[in-house]
Amino acid sequence: MLGAIPTIILFLILFLAYRGLVHAPLGRTLAERRRRTEGALEQARVDMAAAEARTAEYERNLRAARTSVFQAQEARRQQVLQARAAAVAEARAKADAQVKQAKAALAQDVAQSKILLQGEAERLATEIIGSLLRQVAVLGHSQQGKTGIAGDPAAGGGQ
Repeated sequence: MLGAIPTIILFLILFLAYRGLVHAPLGRTLAERRRRTEGALEQARVDMAAAEARTAEYERNLRAARTSVFQAQEARRQQVLQARAAAVAEARAKADAQVKQAKAALAQDVAQSKILLQGEAERLATEIIGSLLRQVAVLGHSQQGKTGIAGDPAAGGGQ
């Protein structure tokens, strides 16, 4: 067993040299590598979250812009509809005024026509009465001559 002592000492020296020269620097290098990898992964996660946030913001802005455009289009459409309704209302008002004016003119024409017809009817009635009276007078004269009674007022011969 005494022959194994130099081997054990040599093994311990070799182990200590390995720990000092290889294992410790390798552990530090691996730790640095792990730290950098995790840092890069964490940075990638942060960058992805930022990209997602920017994408979400872009989509919100896009929706807001679309909404704004839609509202502007809707406002313009409402203005056009209001203008059209105003034009229709104005046209209706003009048409109503023209109809009222035409009705008033027609009523005036009817009133004038009634007055003219009344006057014409009176003139015709007077003319008819006069004509009838002349015929009665002519008939009365002709019958007076046939009866021979000159002084009879009932017979129409009161001369």
